[in-house]
Amino acid sequence: MQVDFTFLDSLILLVYLIIVLSLGLYYSGKKELSYTDYFLAGKKMGWLTVGFSIFATNISSEHFIGLAGAGAARGLAVGQFELMAIFILILLGWIIAPIYIKAGVVTTPEFLEKRFDPSLRKPFAIISIVIYIFTKISVTLFAGGILFYQMFGLNIYTSAIMIILFTGLYSVLGGATAVMKTHVFQAVVLIVGALLLTIFGLKAVGGFSGLESKLPADFFNMFKSIKDPDYPWTGVIFGAPILAFWYWITDEYFIQKILSAKSINDARRGSLFAALLKVLPIFILVLPGLIAAGLFPNVKGDEAYPALLSSNILPVGIKGIVLAGLLAAIMSSLSSIFNTVSVLFTNDFYKVNNPDASERELVLVGRLSTTVIVILAIICVPLVKLISSQVYLYLQSLQGYISPPITAVFLWGFLLKKVNAKAAITTLIIGEGIGFLRLTLELVFGTNLQSMGLFSPIVSVNFLHFSIFLFLFCTVIILALSYLPEGKKKSRISSVQYLAPNSFSELAVNFSSSSTKGSLRVNIMMSAFILLVIIGLWSLWF
Repeated sequence: MQVDFTFLDSLILLVYLIIVLSLGLYYSGKKELSYTDYFLAGKKMGWLTVGFSIFATNISSEHFIGLAGAGAARGLAVGQFELMAIFILILLGWIIAPIYIKAGVVTTPEFLEKRFDPSLRKPFAIISIVIYIFTKISVTLFAGGILFYQMFGLNIYTSAIMIILFTGLYSVLGGATAVMKTHVFQAVVLIVGALLLTIFGLKAVGGFSGLESKLPADFFNMFKSIKDPDYPWTGVIFGAPILAFWYWITDEYFIQKILSAKSINDARRGSLFAALLKVLPIFILVLPGLIAAGLFPNVKGDEAYPALLSSNILPVGIKGIVLAGLLAAIMSSLSSIFNTVSVLFTNDFYKVNNPDASERELVLVGRLSTTVIVILAIICVPLVKLISSQVYLYLQSLQGYISPPITAVFLWGFLLKKVNAKAAITTLIIGEGIGFLRLTLELVFGTNLQSMGLFSPIVSVNFLHFSIFLFLFCTVIILALSYLPEGKKKSRISSVQYLAPNSFSELAVNFSSSSTKGSLRVNIMMSAFILLVIIGLWSLWF
């Protein structure tokens, strides 16, 4: 499936790379970067940059390959994960962003230390870095590798190394400032590229009417049966938000962008703008999968997006723009990962152990700290294929095993001041242990339930339903331990006094203030518009 890549397409791709590197190096070399400059972009980013950066960080090759692949296999239902994320992004902007900013932290592990206990900081940072290897770096490189292999015959390792070299050059030198500034350009490129493929794909398949005539009616139903093996509606409505809460609200990967905003209002509006942009993947990433299934009935799963790019539906020059969009998605996500791993290692390990280290030393440590992680990620890339040929579904299922305990700890930690460190630590240990057991059983036994004996009920449950049960179990643990008489006596006084109830109260005060009423009105209108769009999509494809 080699691609007919013309000189004009190659030139467009080269121009994209030159612009990205120029932007990255320009913001890398402006001045000697301070600690805040390198890891939080100097806390000078406006809402537009914050929103574009969150979106560009999120959308990567696993979305292009995985969402299209899932769309080709099962239809629009996979888009529900994107819609659930929108609700959580709205919650992040309105309620959670002020909590993080007023806590004065650099990372989410540091927030856990201030909210609960120092014993939580390093373990959570380690968990985060390990998760990046298996759910971000390796999947991003693997999904990108699928495309480059299908299109140019490059193996996964060759393409991964090439991408890392281009991305690492400016992300290591410039830190968060270079990363977020390049994200604005990359977000626009990836949106334009993906949109062009959708437009030409729809034209080739005969529009929406032609697409509907070629595919089963079930492909256009976003709400599947409760017994559906992949997307039961109960799992989507109640389980997907648990994954989304962990992904968007507890992950330094995105919170770093929120903490880089120049004000709470910029953080809030940036999060809402990202929520608005998250409507797009249904049309520019999932829909192409349906188009591929309509045009090429024999296409399977993650072959959908490469099949579209390899076909003759794109005119000369457009193919280069589309591929530039895909590269933008891969590079923007990887640059964020590199910077996030750097800040986790530097802030939560090196700085803690070396409190007298100078800012210059800390920045140097940050620039050097990603090498081992990148090497490990490249080595681990083939492991992704052990679980599922549908990259995006694999990613969601893996997150379903690890996210419920973390969501429970952060959610109740945000809501209730009485939730204490002992309860949080116990919940994480027990909850992650159960999640790791499920993952191990899947890796060892696959779908052979009979060989699992007593453990078969654990694996037979849909991963979204499993997330719900595990979250409820973790909620019982953390609340019971926090409200036991012993737990209340030994609880440590939190240094974070501004939590969700305070955030709600402050909003009520701001609504009545003439100085803030204008900005809040814009944010309310954005939120209302986004919710109306979601309701419209649900009513259209119920």
